[in-house]
Amino acid sequence: MAELTGRGAVVVGGTSGIGRAVAAALAAEGAGVVVNGRSAEVVQRVSSELGAVGVPGSAADAFVADRLIATCVAEFGAVDILVNCAGIAEPEGSSILTVRPDEWRTLLDSHLETVFTTCRAAAPRMVEQGRGTIVNTSSFAYLGDYGGTGYAAGKGAVTSLTLAIAAELREHGVRANVICPGARTRLSTGDAYEAKIHELHRRGMLDELSTQGALDAPPPEYAAQLYRYLATDRAKDVTGQVFIAAGNFVGRFERPTPSIVAYRDHNGEPPLTLDELERKVR
Repeated sequence: MAELTGRGAVVVGGTSGIGRAVAAALAAEGAGVVVNGRSAEVVQRVSSELGAVGVPGSAADAFVADRLIATCVAEFGAVDILVNCAGIAEPEGSSILTVRPDEWRTLLDSHLETVFTTCRAAAPRMVEQGRGTIVNTSSFAYLGDYGGTGYAAGKGAVTSLTLAIAAELREHGVRANVICPGARTRLSTGDAYEAKIHELHRRGMLDELSTQGALDAPPPEYAAQLYRYLATDRAKDVTGQVFIAAGNFVGRFERPTPSIVAYRDHNGEPPLTLDELERKVR
């Protein structure tokens, strides 16, 4: 029996790659799906193929975000599921040494602003309903290991924002989780992408296993299964988690915890000296 029958879902970035695979998976599970993408022509085609409702436009625009949620409620009676999969690649060769302010803003709009506007539009509805699940897409890049600028910053902010949303909405029966997927999409194919991966490996920023995984990523349908699971009641107790979905590998980033490097009681002792900090910190 379909586990999402009668549920309404919004998939931002649902016209290609992982987003399209997620939209198809939710529709197959019985959900009514609203598909969003920037191109009106592509949105119309994909929504027709999936039996979904299409709303074109940039979801970073608050008007479009509000329309997405309102359309879902009007068509399916509620917004039970919000999935954010929109994203763009870092410009070729971009780094803190070369990135332009307009490129930075575009990257943050695509990743962070889209998540903020759609979650802001959906959260009050979900709280009013007393149920709902949000699944946002981050990336291994949020760790900063691969360099870059707006892509890494945007994904890091998406991760932190989602954890904050999960903490705030837990008492209202609303869940929020993050997935860092690995899949072959338009962002992870082509000569420029492969050259970038080889360059990161040469610079020691990607190990051999990660390099091979990046060059031989699985189809997006593999990652879509975890989104599908998190949308169902099977995951009713899962919230505030950061997952990895790369092929048949599913992992989880444990929440960082601080370790004590040095300690000084400020009530009776002076501040740590530079010599003490050098010994403790290096």
